[in-house]
Amino acid sequence: MPRPGGGGIGGGALSPRTIVFFVAVLIVFFVFRSCFSSGSGGEATNFQAPPQPAAQSNASGQEGASSSASGFVDSTSSDAASGAAAEPFVLPPPSAEGTTWTIMLYQDADDKILEKDIFVDLNEAERIGSTDQVQVVAQVDRYRKGFTGDGNWDSTKRFHLTYDPDLNRVASQEVMDLGEVNMADGQTLVDFITWAAENYPADRYVLILSDHGMGWPGGWTDPDPGGNGPDRIALASALGDGIFLMELDDALAQIQAQTPIDKFEMIGLDACLMSQVEVYEALAPYANYAVASQETEPAVGWAYAGFLKDLAENPDMDGAQLGQAIVDSYIVDDQRVLDDQARADMMGGRGFGLPSAAQVAAKLEGNATLTAVDLNAFPRVMDSLNDLAYKLQGSNPKAVAQARTYAQSFTSVFGKSVPPSYLDMGNFAQLLAKATNDPAITQSVNQLLASIDQAVVAEKHGPNKSGATGISLYFPNSQLYRSPVAGAESYATVADRFAQNSLWDEFLAYHYTGRQFGPAEQQAAPAPGSQVKAPGAGAVQISPLILSADEVGIGDAINVSADIQGENIGYIYFFVGYLDKEANSINVADMDYLESSEIREVDGVYYPDWGADEFTLDFDWEPVVFAIDDGQIKAEALFNPETYGANFEDATYTVDGVYQYTDGETRYAQMLFQNGELKQVFGYTGPDGNGA
Repeated sequence: MPRPGGGGIGGGALSPRTIVFFVAVLIVFFVFRSCFSSGSGGEATNFQAPPQPAAQSNASGQEGASSSASGFVDSTSSDAASGAAAEPFVLPPPSAEGTTWTIMLYQDADDKILEKDIFVDLNEAERIGSTDQVQVVAQVDRYRKGFTGDGNWDSTKRFHLTYDPDLNRVASQEVMDLGEVNMADGQTLVDFITWAAENYPADRYVLILSDHGMGWPGGWTDPDPGGNGPDRIALASALGDGIFLMELDDALAQIQAQTPIDKFEMIGLDACLMSQVEVYEALAPYANYAVASQETEPAVGWAYAGFLKDLAENPDMDGAQLGQAIVDSYIVDDQRVLDDQARADMMGGRGFGLPSAAQVAAKLEGNATLTAVDLNAFPRVMDSLNDLAYKLQGSNPKAVAQARTYAQSFTSVFGKSVPPSYLDMGNFAQLLAKATNDPAITQSVNQLLASIDQAVVAEKHGPNKSGATGISLYFPNSQLYRSPVAGAESYATVADRFAQNSLWDEFLAYHYTGRQFGPAEQQAAPAPGSQVKAPGAGAVQISPLILSADEVGIGDAINVSADIQGENIGYIYFFVGYLDKEANSINVADMDYLESSEIREVDGVYYPDWGADEFTLDFDWEPVVFAIDDGQIKAEALFNPETYGANFEDATYTVDGVYQYTDGETRYAQMLFQNGELKQVFGYTGPDGNGA
């Protein structure tokens, strides 16, 4: 913006010498480039920064222990209690005529990051257990080398849940031990649902799937036994095997055909990034309601004891009310937040100065989102999106690219070299109306916003996710679109039901290849080798930098200015580095956004407006770089600009590094900072920020 020298992250002089020489560069990002992406979670020790490549910055993407500054924005609210041991749950009196439910928990905990989190979720559900009218069953697969609690079993087991207040052991009836099975295989899901429906018949069925999520690609990976399973697709080779979206669709169709379940009352996806239009279209034939998150989820996951208690006390509620209960209870009613002992364990065993439940909930809520959707209202969403996609053929592609760049975005699973591609559909639509200034587009946008409002039963989002309206949409940049992993062919194959029923993939083909389409036309993905353009790009020229001095002392500042000419400029960055003559490279020491004189806002999302095609940009720079400081050790690090804000306090920054477990295992990870504080740590299932 740039950040003020010595600001809260831990400022440090570039060198102990009084005078420093530096290399300064301005970088202009076109509007088809969005902000950098974000990451995935766990608990870290010994965070080590990797070597920085010459004259480059880093970024990337996805799931974990989240935190932030204040409460959710939602239609209803719930206050976190001050924190105490759980009170025994009193079973409601049996009802001869009440609605019966079977809740099926498909818990893929065969992952080092999530094993303990999902294990505790199972124990939270035990704090309610089954009742006369609500049966709760679970299939849980644990990780071989992770969390060692409760006997350290690592096979796949099925349980019929009964009341047990202990969050550290599973006391419910173990119905069977399946040994090691592949939870990333759709047939495993079919087998579990078939067994549950046969043995625990009910009036209404709920399926909740827990693990890492990746958005439209799917999720539910399983490193043991590993392998790519039956899915021989490019996406599997890059991200590893999982229950891909088309495989989930096929499994649900098989369940519908082979069991008494015509439709689930609800399908819940307790996983990251799954609240997407592509996902809901895949679920629509098989459920009345769905619940999912647009963003990465905090490690605590859903508040199982909270919403199961509501259901046990009111089994005559419907899926909309259950969805509302899941959204309302999310984080604030989680047992790992409310229970003092569980909260201390989650916070690393801290007994002295343990934060209150309200403090922890506020920290976890900052970037969190959760949405409950009425799938029976989803056809109108699809119709409205199709109408908008068709009309966009007549719009200026640079205006569309501008809306894509500035829309509220969510974590990327496709690595650090590309900008985020999961956009809030409502916020993107509002920016489209503003950027195009076209009455026909505005009319379609209003119809889409109305359909989203009708379909979303409940939604809430943290203060760092302003502009979130509940449902995301995939809009890749040109680099992703031409990729065999994340581009047109994979998208049409994996999100196949959406691709068949929507015109959005046809619009992407038009946007990047110029291929026209009709209002009811369903075309295959562009042929391999089709020329992909970046329609938002424009020529930009930057004059040589003008410096008020050639050298600067610590405590002083110099003025830096340049003349910039170009069209469709999105963000402008400034970076500073040391010239390493021996390596013939630049060691990048600092990088930041530069502010425009005009900042625009749409539904809480801020972005720069650079005005005319030619302007002079100047700012004062101090010889200060930033460091991570834990009160004892200060480590210089490169803070990559992540998301733009109304001011530097609102902007977010990431530091890339290596997460090291206490047993020595490492994985790529990322730290997220805002206003001088560490907010999140993300760990990735794939190398270099790929995967969940």
